[in-house]
Amino acid sequence: MKAFETLSPEDRLEQLGFKLPTRPPAPIGNFINAKRVDNLIYISGQGPLTVNGELKKGKVGQDVSEEEAIKHAEIVAINIIASLKHELGMLSKVKGFVKLFGMVNSTPLFENHPSVINGCSDLLCKVFADKGVHTRSAIGVGSLPNGITVEIEAIVEVED
Repeated sequence: MKAFETLSPEDRLEQLGFKLPTRPPAPIGNFINAKRVDNLIYISGQGPLTVNGELKKGKVGQDVSEEEAIKHAEIVAINIIASLKHELGMLSKVKGFVKLFGMVNSTPLFENHPSVINGCSDLLCKVFADKGVHTRSAIGVGSLPNGITVEIEAIVEVED
């Protein structure tokens, strides 16, 4: 078996025990999941929709714990990766993640938004190694579409 560092992103996902959906989640409005402009792909805000079709909902700090929300952000990472895979065919075409923008549906007193969004950031770094390192913003919001806990968008540099 290859050393983890030499595995493709798809193989790393498998080694980590994650499975991509066959198709990325369908947009819930008049937009597309991904748009390529030159060598950048802009990934629309993705939510915590599991491969089994369960949408993770709730307000962090009220009915969802920080630990649960971190797991929800991991699910969002999977959906971001699924959108990239659908757009590129092969994840090895990713040159690097440029930026994430993460929103956490939280109570006004919850302050650990960066910790929640780390669920996504950490998984991207495990799957893409140095190419997964990115800039990022993490904010709390009063609500998100369909009552989801976390929404994250991404900008990714890809091969020409």
